[in-house]
Amino acid sequence: MEITRAGSQPSGKGPADWFTGTVRIDPLFNRFDPARVQGASVTFEPGARTAWHTHPLGQTLLVLSGAGRVRRWGGPIEEIRPGDIVWFAPGEKHWHGAGPSTAMTHVAIHEVQDGRTVDWMEHVTDADYGA
Repeated sequence: MEITRAGSQPSGKGPADWFTGTVRIDPLFNRFDPARVQGASVTFEPGARTAWHTHPLGQTLLVLSGAGRVRRWGGPIEEIRPGDIVWFAPGEKHWHGAGPSTAMTHVAIHEVQDGRTVDWMEHVTDADYGA
């Protein structure tokens, strides 16, 4: 058994290569071999969002607070709210982030495959975001 104490892991800023706007990432849990699952709490300030990306084994988002947006490649923008759970299938190109005037926090859960959890792509344009 291992207990990770609240506040024992430093928050990080979402890198500009992968995010637009102000994003804070708080690690929650990393995999312990042989497990593959990782999770983080991610807070997006209004208008902030990820770049387009995929996950080799998919991703689950649990929305904790605020109001946000998600979109899969070729699909419509979907509004998300606290209590919503979003599943992106393996390899599904997508983005997620806050609404234009409201911050949003979600827990992101994904698995490691061959040493990676995500494949980052191009930034989401303002037109793709729906601003």
